[in-house]
This record gives sequence, structure tokens and C-alpha cells, in this order.
Amino acid sequence: MCGIVAYVGHRQAHPLIVKGLKRLEYRGYDSAGIALLNDGLNVYKKKGKVSDLEAYLKDQTDLNSTIGIGHTRWATHGEPNDENAHPHYSATKNLAIIHNGIIENYASLKQELLNKGHVFDSETDSEVFIHFIEDIRRNNDLPLEEAVRVALTKVVGAYAIVIMDKDDPNMLIAARKGSPLVIGLGKNEFFLASDATPIVEYTNEVVYLNDYEIATIRDGILDIRNTDDVPTNPYITTLEMELEAIEKSGYDHFMLKEIFEQPRSISDCMRGRLNASNGHLVLGGIREYANKLEKAERIIMVSCGTSWHSCLVAEYFLEEYCRIPVEVEYASEFRYRNPIIKEGDVVIAVSQSGETADTLAAIELAKSKGAIIFGVVNVVGSSIARTSHEGAYTHAGPEIGVASTKAFTAQLIVLFMMGLMVARKKGTITDSRFHELLVEMEQIPNKVEEVLKTALQIEAIADTFKDASNFLYLGRGYNFPVALEGALKLKEISYIHAEGYPAAEMKHGPIALIDQEMPVVFIATRDSSYDKVVSNIQEVVARKGRVIAVVTKGDSLIPKMAEFVIEVPHTDESLMPLVSVIPLQLLSYHIAVMRGCNVDQPRNLAKSVTVE
Repeated sequence: MCGIVAYVGHRQAHPLIVKGLKRLEYRGYDSAGIALLNDGLNVYKKKGKVSDLEAYLKDQTDLNSTIGIGHTRWATHGEPNDENAHPHYSATKNLAIIHNGIIENYASLKQELLNKGHVFDSETDSEVFIHFIEDIRRNNDLPLEEAVRVALTKVVGAYAIVIMDKDDPNMLIAARKGSPLVIGLGKNEFFLASDATPIVEYTNEVVYLNDYEIATIRDGILDIRNTDDVPTNPYITTLEMELEAIEKSGYDHFMLKEIFEQPRSISDCMRGRLNASNGHLVLGGIREYANKLEKAERIIMVSCGTSWHSCLVAEYFLEEYCRIPVEVEYASEFRYRNPIIKEGDVVIAVSQSGETADTLAAIELAKSKGAIIFGVVNVVGSSIARTSHEGAYTHAGPEIGVASTKAFTAQLIVLFMMGLMVARKKGTITDSRFHELLVEMEQIPNKVEEVLKTALQIEAIADTFKDASNFLYLGRGYNFPVALEGALKLKEISYIHAEGYPAAEMKHGPIALIDQEMPVVFIATRDSSYDKVVSNIQEVVARKGRVIAVVTKGDSLIPKMAEFVIEVPHTDESLMPLVSVIPLQLLSYHIAVMRGCNVDQPRNLAKSVTVE
């Protein structure tokens, strides 16, 4: 959620850090700040956007420094204001910290420090954290890195931290547990960040810190140890991300760019993995444990938000073709309800960022009970990717918009490919059906491209409904999770209340809401439930509801009933969510723009939810 950027080297730190914070704005935040060593340790921070911090910095006389730390904060402890913004000073103001995560036992630590006479300027757990570190350092006469190590053995919770010391102008100390932190390696310089987006401009060599690791950068040397003070050898990863991928490239918003990137991102996801002409389908990341997946008595899928919706679609697919029972769980609920997990159970964890705190905690619980973990993530080197036994990257490329779009379709492609691999090995799918679905999957990018050509038509529909107070989304079968995803997109970025339901459930409550003011979006493509959905549309029309229908191209029946119709190409029912979701993404986007909403950074939301 929060963003971290830090630098030590030979460049001017201030402009580099501010640019990096802008690159992290997609993560969601409500204040920003930096600390520099320029004639002392000075902190500059403001409530609001990075642009507000920039304006504040213009009035500062001396920002000359080659070391600094920066942060964008998403409020947890204490309201968004200047005082609660990061960085935070220690008691003597000799140290400054930036911190992502939550220290769960901060209240007891704070009381202990208050009893010793400490005074706090903020309501945050992060300020308590740096006071605690300094207190350990002073009372035990320890080097700072040792004081940090001792402190980390006593705090409970999640953290990614970077610390500066007024008396050591060439040193940064960083550590992580449960919150991501990456170190970029340059020539006599180091870059630290929550993810690689602020770093890719300067270096393609990075080290991802693991949980319970502490990195000390001093005088151009990187030293990494765990909290037991045992040195670890850093594994250097080469970034494949390109700078262009994190720029808007002429689009008004990242979300719109990412919607239109889906033909390419879906192709990239299948490239080298699927070739229908010769029946080739291989996921290289799933080899050693492939037999576990094939022989699983059940599959548990854990995820959050949009990823949860992709798992719901995959549940239909896996059960239909693999004949394995599938349970789809909210990761946040799974970890707290004492779930029944047997040794050898298969858990598939799905996350765009690979850092989702609840999903990480869920797979750690499952792993401790002997489950086999398969990760499906977008971000290379992320925590879920490293924690899983095996898995597959979606290769969707960076997704900057908070409201996930291309990640959803890429996750579906990976999960469908996993399902087809298992089904073929088990013999639960015929050769003809297997090849038919491979051919269909190869055609999906072109079909998505065709749907994107309806953007102007969808924009006109959005203009009609931009002032609506409520929306209802209805679908059946594979399109039911698409209805949920459409409703989520609308409420995320336009702040209009929206609900998704199975179409048949409308009569069990939601039908009471339908009147001449209620827009009802039906995903009504030609499939096995088509006739039933037509009946549901008639029920809404009879109550004067305003129907927007996503239909298969050439449908002649529903256009006679619906007020607005959006056509999509004919697609196999199993794969239709990859196509039918596109109009709903565009509808949400255009409504939000017309309402003057911040599409890429909707209020109160964050891209990577790294706190519970």
C-alpha cells in the first residue's frame, strides 16, 4: 500500500526520490515526505499528493544531498495529516525512518517508552518503532544495525523499513517482514523501493529482500544478514521491465492504457506456452509438483478482490474439465477460520502484486499444514512467487491503475492453461475438446481487440448513466463472476454503489430494488444459460428497469428488449469471461471520468494491499 523510495550514491537524492514517489502513486496514499542529510537530518512532509510535497519543497533553500529516504503513506494509525506523514524522527532527531506495514504491539512499546519520558509528535506506530530502535541503541551502546536487529526480534507485525542516521551520512539500513522491499544495484550507488517501478530507470539489477533480512548499505558495500545475525548471500535478479511500460504512452489514464493493452498482455501470457497448431501446452513453472496437481483430491484457491473473481471463474473451468472439487476462499477469511487442510492438499494463490498480505498469510498457514502451494502472480520476484512451491507468472506487464483490468484476464489465461494441462494428464477431456479450446484461446486477443472497437459506443452509454446512484450486474454460469467483477470496477473508481448477483438470485431479494431509475447490466451472451437469462431480462423490463446487455454478436432477440446492447464476438462459453469483461471495464472507466473521479488513484484504495 504505502510506497518507499530511498537512495545513497553520487546523484542528487531529492529529485530522484520525488520522481520515484510519483511512480509509486498507484499504490494508494494520503501523504508524502522525504528526509535528506543536508546540513543535518531534515524531514519534509505534507498531507496530500506528491505534487503538494513538491510545491512545499520549492520553498526550501537547500536540498543538496546524495542520500535520502522518501515515503507515501496510506493511513493506518492516525488520520492523514502532516504530523502522521513519514519520515519520522527518533527522540533525538538523529535517526529518521520510513515504514510500510503495521506494528501490532506498538501500544505496549509506546507505553514503555512514555514511562521513560519519550514524547511523540504523531499517532503512528512507525514513530514508536524508531524511538524504540534508538532507545535500544542508547541504553545498550550498540551500533545502529545491531540495535535494529534487536528491535526486530521484539516487534510483532509486518514491516518494510529504511533508516537514516545523522551521524553516518553514507549509510542506509533496511529490513523487511511481510512487506516488499527491493534494492537496486548501481555503480557505487543503491536504490531502495517498495517495488521495481522507481528503480528500472537507473538499473536492471536488483535484490529482493526476504522476510527477516536486514540490509546495511555503508560506503558502497551491501551487507545482508537475518535477524539471527547470520550473513546471507544476496541473489541478484535482472529486471525485464521496460520504462515505457510504466508510462502512459499517450493515454489519459493508466487504467485506459491497461484496458487497451489486453490483446498484447493475453498474447504475452500464452507466448511460448501454448501453440494450437501442434497441440503444445506447457507451463514451465509447474513441473516438479505437476503430479500433485493432477492427483489432488481437492483444490483450494485463495485470493482477494479482482483475483478472487478470477478464481471463481477458474472454479467453473477446473471442475468442468479436471473433475476436481474446487473451493474458492477469501484469503482474509480463510486464515482466521481454522480451515481443514490435509497434507498434500493443493492451494493456488492468486495475486497481481504477489505481495497481498492476507494471501501471503493464508498460504503460509496452508504450507505449515503440508499443503502444496502454486502461485499465480504478475510481479517477478514477489513474496508469493518466492514462497510458493511452484507457479506461473502472468507476464501481463506492470499494472499501474489501482483498479485491476489486464491482470484479471491474464490470471484467467494462466488458470485456464493450468486446468487444461491437468485435464489432459488425467484424461478428463477429449483430445478434440482440448484442441478446440487451444484454438479458441489463441483467438482471444483478436476478439478482445474487436470488443475494444466499441469504446465510443460504451462511452455514450456511460454518459446516460453517469449520474446513477446504484447499478445491478447479473450473469449466470461463467458470467456470474464477471458480473461481480463489473460491479467491483464501477464502485472502485466511480463511487457508485453496485452489486453483482447470479441472475437467478435476482428474484430472491434484489428485484425489490428495480424501478425506472435502476440500471441493470446483464452479461447475456449465447451459452447454456441463455434462455434463462432472457427470462430474467424480461422480468426487469416488466418492472421498468433500464437494461444494458452484453450480448453475442448477431443476437436478434435481446436487442428487442434491452435499452442498450453491447456486442461481443462469439466465444466458447468456457472462455467467454475473457471477452465479456472488457465492456464492463470500459463502462466503469468512462462513467468515472465523466464523474470527475481520480480513475488511477481512487480514494481510500491501494494497489498492493500489504496490510491486513
